[in-house]
Amino acid sequence: MSDTKRLLWRDMTVFDGLHELPEPMAVITRGSRIDTLCPMREFDESLGQGIRDAGRGGVMTPGLIDCHTHLVFGGNRADEFEKRLEGASYAEIAKAGGGILSTVHATRAASEDELLAAALPRLQALVDDGATTVEIKSGYGLTVEDELKMLRVARRLGERLSVRIVTTLLGAHALPPEYEGDSDAYIALVCDEMIPAAASEGLADAVDVFCETIAFSVDQCERVFQAAEKHGLPIKAHAEQLSNLGGSAMAARHGALSADHIEYLDEQGVIALRDAGSVAVILPGAFHTLRETQRPPIEALRRHGVPMAVATDANPGSSPLFQPTLMLNLACTLFRLTPREALAGMTANAARALGQTGFGCIEEGANADLCVWDIQRPAELAYAVQSGRLRQRVFQGEPTHG
Repeated sequence: MSDTKRLLWRDMTVFDGLHELPEPMAVITRGSRIDTLCPMREFDESLGQGIRDAGRGGVMTPGLIDCHTHLVFGGNRADEFEKRLEGASYAEIAKAGGGILSTVHATRAASEDELLAAALPRLQALVDDGATTVEIKSGYGLTVEDELKMLRVARRLGERLSVRIVTTLLGAHALPPEYEGDSDAYIALVCDEMIPAAASEGLADAVDVFCETIAFSVDQCERVFQAAEKHGLPIKAHAEQLSNLGGSAMAARHGALSADHIEYLDEQGVIALRDAGSVAVILPGAFHTLRETQRPPIEALRRHGVPMAVATDANPGSSPLFQPTLMLNLACTLFRLTPREALAGMTANAARALGQTGFGCIEEGANADLCVWDIQRPAELAYAVQSGRLRQRVFQGEPTHG
């Protein structure tokens, strides 16, 4: 194997996805995998012969994983940002025809190429801040054709940049205007046509729902999950963001990969997530943008050992934020996660929220998606909101930055 396919870092402070390792480490990659991870005091320099020297010192983390985004969309909602600052609530804007539906109109009107061109700089911003895996949801088309259009764009994004794209069908995101007053009929469309079409074309890696008073009921979301299960697709849920409907517990009963937002999650729901092995995905960007006050039950999640992931929720309405490391800071300052918990939330636990194994970690045999940062300790990534700290980004063993 050529030296360009083998890389060696020395004297690295390593965050392995869950913890900071206690001493400086040597890391060797071979192709797309991590080949060697050992303390510098045990490192034999003969191991480095013929291997490309990739650097020395700094902090190495797994590549960041943004496990909840809505990157593909048409238009923007800056006008709603102003309305919220003038006193309107997220729910009030949605009921008046704004919110998700305003983005639906713009997305339906846009071509695939237009959506691709608009989404590329958003994805580039995530990549430039250390993301190596990004989940992208549909949900702004709300017809079979337009939902598939969004998923195709998401797949194409992964062909344009060095980043792993995971796609999620979110047909049950909002009730389209043509189904006003008949949400059951729309759910039937999602279950009987949309999910089968996405599955047959291989466009969706999972299925998501918005279980909320302004979206769909627990029973309707359960129908969507049952349809997803018939097609072998794992499930996720937007749940307990604005109220406590019990959507997270229902999703857990169906073995959901994750329940996301969960500001109003109660202890019973926390226990359900624990028992199912589901991940709680924390989205501080939406909490910050919407100026919410109901915080997720962080202490209960800790007490019951529920893994917590952190994501940008990058979207045009409630979280137009495209900087993963900012989420680390917000998770700590708004929700009182520790820096270690926040960083684990964008590495090992984020991988778990996507059902990925061998990602989000630094260990021998794991995937070689890595970031090297010009900082002294991993906690600095959450402590400061600062660009320019990413020294190197490695995707599948190939350096893409630095």
